[in-house]
Amino acid sequence: MKPRHLLLATLAASSAATPALAQRHSATITRTEQGIPHIVAKDMAGLGYGSGYAAAQDNGCVIADTLLTVRAERSKFLGKDATVNVGFSEVTNLESDLYHSAISDLPGLRAAQAKTSADNRAIIEGFRIGYNRYLRDHPEGFAAECRGSAWLRPMSGDDMLLMVNAAMTLISSAPLVKQIADAAPPGAKTAANDTGFPDAAKHIGLGSNGWAFGGDATANKRGMIVGNPHFPWSGPNRFRRLHLTIPGKFDVMGGGLVFMPTVGIGFNKSIAWTHTVTTATHFSLFELQLDPADPTRYLIDGKPEAMTRREVTIAVKDGAPVTRTLYATRYGPIAAMPSVGFGWTATTAYTLRDANQANFRSGDAWLRIARARNVGEIRDAIGETLGIPWVNTIAADAQGNAMYADVTAVPNVSADKLKQCAAPSGKTPLARGAGITLLDGARAACDWDVDPSTPAPGLMPVANQAVVIRRDYVQNSNDSYWLAHPNAPYAQLSPVLGPWGARQSLRTRSGIAELERARAAGPIDPDKAKALAMANAVYAAEFLSDILKICATRAELAETCAALYAWDRTANADSKGAWLFFAFWQQAARIPNLFAVPFDAAHPATTPNTINPAAAPAILTALESATKQLRDRDVPLDAAWGSVQYVERKGERIPVHGGPGQIGILNAMGSNPSAAGKPFVLTPAHGTSYVQVVSFGDKGPVAESMLSYSQSTNPDSPWYDDGTRAYAAKKWIRLPFTPAEIAAAKQGETVKISE
Repeated sequence: MKPRHLLLATLAASSAATPALAQRHSATITRTEQGIPHIVAKDMAGLGYGSGYAAAQDNGCVIADTLLTVRAERSKFLGKDATVNVGFSEVTNLESDLYHSAISDLPGLRAAQAKTSADNRAIIEGFRIGYNRYLRDHPEGFAAECRGSAWLRPMSGDDMLLMVNAAMTLISSAPLVKQIADAAPPGAKTAANDTGFPDAAKHIGLGSNGWAFGGDATANKRGMIVGNPHFPWSGPNRFRRLHLTIPGKFDVMGGGLVFMPTVGIGFNKSIAWTHTVTTATHFSLFELQLDPADPTRYLIDGKPEAMTRREVTIAVKDGAPVTRTLYATRYGPIAAMPSVGFGWTATTAYTLRDANQANFRSGDAWLRIARARNVGEIRDAIGETLGIPWVNTIAADAQGNAMYADVTAVPNVSADKLKQCAAPSGKTPLARGAGITLLDGARAACDWDVDPSTPAPGLMPVANQAVVIRRDYVQNSNDSYWLAHPNAPYAQLSPVLGPWGARQSLRTRSGIAELERARAAGPIDPDKAKALAMANAVYAAEFLSDILKICATRAELAETCAALYAWDRTANADSKGAWLFFAFWQQAARIPNLFAVPFDAAHPATTPNTINPAAAPAILTALESATKQLRDRDVPLDAAWGSVQYVERKGERIPVHGGPGQIGILNAMGSNPSAAGKPFVLTPAHGTSYVQVVSFGDKGPVAESMLSYSQSTNPDSPWYDDGTRAYAAKKWIRLPFTPAEIAAAKQGETVKISE
């Protein structure tokens, strides 16, 4: 590894430019604390160029691996039986390649991209060229995991479209990778016949808390945002920090996914925003009646239509190529789930329509948010483009307004239409439990309704989605729009937007409780907001007193009871006994009669509550099981949480605070346990990522931030672990926004690139 000063000098040396007459793309990149790139250019093409260059420098191998996936070439270079995570499931490379072949309608993607603004097209193309520039000039700058690999090659324009489309369909089509990859007509060979519904629980890899405070709640009477997205710690859905500026025209800073050119969560001089994953369903399955004479023909209003067929051949490393025929309908690809009775038979098949397929309007949505001057303009941006794919938008402005909006690209299916068109098989408890919207595909009238006001046919107009603008606060922690403000429940909307009047998660209840307590104590300022975000309070611990009474009835659990009694009821790194409670609650939460007071829609933020004495036997069993679980892995019952949950960076353990969101921890952190037979460790896999608290002062935005896993995935980078160490210490950094602040915080030399 190069010393830091030599690395920065090398970067500065890369600034050699081509002759001025040939410059179509140019940018400057100035780094500040924790490697934040401040990119300045004269136009959007230049911003994309600098963004792509910095992204390649920080996370080049992550982007290259993503390209390998969306190109459907994993089997070719890594073998068909190796696995990759797509849509929150581990699938084989062959399944991934078949799936990505099925959704990669390049003519359709190109046409959709061509309809977006010139600015959106320019920043995306600039990103591609900037990434390629860094790869061309500094192939040695890529991490060892991909450096020199045959699949590390320049990005094409189509590659960029495939990456964006994969991101848009991440929680709609992507969870059905196996279902799409293995679909075949009756009698044809498939890779598997045991595929069921996608597991909605796996979507926990994406979550978030978002709070927007209005002037009635803040100390300075201006708006304030707290954003804490819970995203994966590895792979393409990591955040990086960046700042994009066209002097006098465009100025936005925040976090963006490593392979995207723009800021996805951030702020400008007048507004700040964040996102949380919505409960809306962004796709529909359609049940097809098939032609009795041909299972690749389906009936619409009694008239047969032929499925489209596309034969694809997947090259395989050290093996024979695999050829499959992929089938699609007017709605989208065929998906088969035979293990739950939704297979492709001689009479019935199932097909998927995804509202986010080819959603390149997303780029324009985020560019318009970046230019917004108040929350009303953000509302207009997301409502007119319907480009936000699968996240709520929570925003505040300098005038003191706070907004929650569940406005996304979602099927235009009303409650009445759902009653009229739901296929009978979609009404089963199994289908409902999987969150599946299953419509009758044999009737043309059961396709999504078309509203002339929307930018794409079949999308739900903004007027039928949820928007709340207030002067006190709004919140979301991945439950539905219903309780954007707990004291003003939203009226019921279409079921495709998520459950209404339903039990809330412990994390939502924790957020509401903390916000109400904070407001009761007086006006909220950034310091109070930061403390709330990182307090690591465990909401489920509110039931601990009753649990300890039950624990005390069994002498064999004396050590367990003592450890839980001494626990400070947080998920801080030094909290002793936290892992014991978490292991217990994972089992206790499944006890059917755990609570004596059931959920009450009139009191959703506080029910269910009170441990049920009748659940004592099951609670004792869960305590015994948790105790055994820790002892079997040689973990002391009073082990400090940070001695169990940590990451290793350059041979050093860094304790990681935060814990399971299901237990009611706002600072959610989901970790994977080490394999049996190895020293026990919980390694963070998803959770708190880019965190921001943004307020507005007399001179503009005041933003403080953390990036839990650091800016770069390259172990040779000086920005590989500094953010993680800061997060472990709960150290926030001030984000320099003005030219003077950037100049004062500058680290290394400014890089100038052009071509």
